[in-house]
Amino acid sequence: MISVTINGEPRRFEAPLNCAELLARLELAGKRVALERNGAIVPRSRHGEERLADGDRLEIVVAVGGG
Repeated sequence: MISVTINGEPRRFEAPLNCAELLARLELAGKRVALERNGAIVPRSRHGEERLADGDRLEIVVAVGGG
């Protein structure tokens, strides 16, 4: 089990995830998001490779269009 903080909220997961798996669990897959892990932006091209670790702090921002 790992514990991470997402946008200030503590969350627990039964097994380590990569960023793409996390976004899918949060129902954000396919949406335009910016993901920051421990103060560093994770490029979209690395979402499938970047593995989360216990204690990570994440900020996720979803782009919203409007007019």
